Amino acid sequence: MELQATKVDNANAKVEAKIAKEEIEKKSNKIANQLAKTMDIPGFRKGKVPVAIVKKRYGEKIEQDAEAELVREALDKALEDLEIAKESMLGEPRFTKFEKKDEFIEMELEIGFRPEIALENYEELVPEFEEPQVTDEEVETRLKELAEAMAQFVENPKRKVAKEGDMVVIDFKGTLEDGTEIEGGSAQNFELRLGSGQFIPGFEEQVIGMKKGETKTIEVTFPEDYPNKELAGKKAKFEVTLHTIKEKEPVEINDELAKKMLPQNPDATVEVLKEEIKKQIKSEKLSKLYNEELKPKLMEALVEKYAFDLPRNIVDQEIDVQLNNKAASMNEEEIKELRENKEKVEALREELRPEAEKSVKATFIVDALAKKEGVSVDDQEVVQTIYYEALQMGRDPKEILEAYQKQGLLPAIKMAMIEDRLLTHLLNKKMKKEEAA
Repeated sequence: MELQATKVDNANAKVEAKIAKEEIEKKSNKIANQLAKTMDIPGFRKGKVPVAIVKKRYGEKIEQDAEAELVREALDKALEDLEIAKESMLGEPRFTKFEKKDEFIEMELEIGFRPEIALENYEELVPEFEEPQVTDEEVETRLKELAEAMAQFVENPKRKVAKEGDMVVIDFKGTLEDGTEIEGGSAQNFELRLGSGQFIPGFEEQVIGMKKGETKTIEVTFPEDYPNKELAGKKAKFEVTLHTIKEKEPVEINDELAKKMLPQNPDATVEVLKEEIKKQIKSEKLSKLYNEELKPKLMEALVEKYAFDLPRNIVDQEIDVQLNNKAASMNEEEIKELRENKEKVEALREELRPEAEKSVKATFIVDALAKKEGVSVDDQEVVQTIYYEALQMGRDPKEILEAYQKQGLLPAIKMAMIEDRLLTHLLNKKMKKEEAA
């Protein structure tokens, strides 16, 4: 085998090879001999099938396997010559030439490998920021909100008219203009918080002002974007009877309430609760500052500071992802135009290249920095995060996880979690360093 491997730069290499016909035949014979020892063909004892019969039946497949093995051997030899570890090779090699000739196969391929990044003085890039402060007024407001959230709805016999914020118990029956009863549009003794937006626009507003025991016909129109397309944009009438009006019972802010809100602390007082609320508000402000301002600024600075070569195949993969995302927002006519115009596709790919390179560069920086700082995310944490988010959306966690696995999204989710944790780690380091000073 003739082979020449050359490093193009610190992240890409080119391999040129010629595989002689004799080598392919020798490898094919070896594979055929191995198959002959294990194959079970009628008319022959197992393991005693003549090699000629095996080659006659499976010759084309054997030759393909032989070529594939020789390509792998050529790639392994190229990595060895270039002193590149197998685990440093990224993605699949990209063939730029593969020609079968009478006496040999001539091939050229490109490989991408992990670039080495000299990470120095990155701590200097962490932006300056002031630690968020929390006022007494903010604590008092939050405390009142929490107390109100714990308040129970109770019936007030003196109340006769429903107002916004009340919990009412109603019967309702919905019909369309032609008198057709709306499927799922009827209920009895249904509890509804007025002002919650639980019902379609216009419904709750017309319940406000109803008297206890009153029956009223409410006219509404389903929104054009209503999920049930059979009802979207249609007018409807609901016959509503109001049975009960409940209002929130005032909650006294005292040590007993503090103990209920902090069950892990049996000695909790209002002052202790206020301190916990202050910590929570500060954490929320810090998280907002980190996510909306400091993390993007830090990531931008890191990408700007470090210059290194990028594996072309990985950049092209990222362009593919961005191109698919862009295509998802196109109409059928635009997609058809792209399919029929290769030049336009290439122009679009080049338009996406700078952003793709920036994204790939950021990924390598995050990966290298995370290793240097000892920041990691294990697979179990990724699964737990997916489960939690699925439950938050009211979806089946197993279904979401399986969908992500099929789409190959788990590595990207994991890298996003590592990036978030790394940037938080660097910002916290700076804050602690300044506090110590």
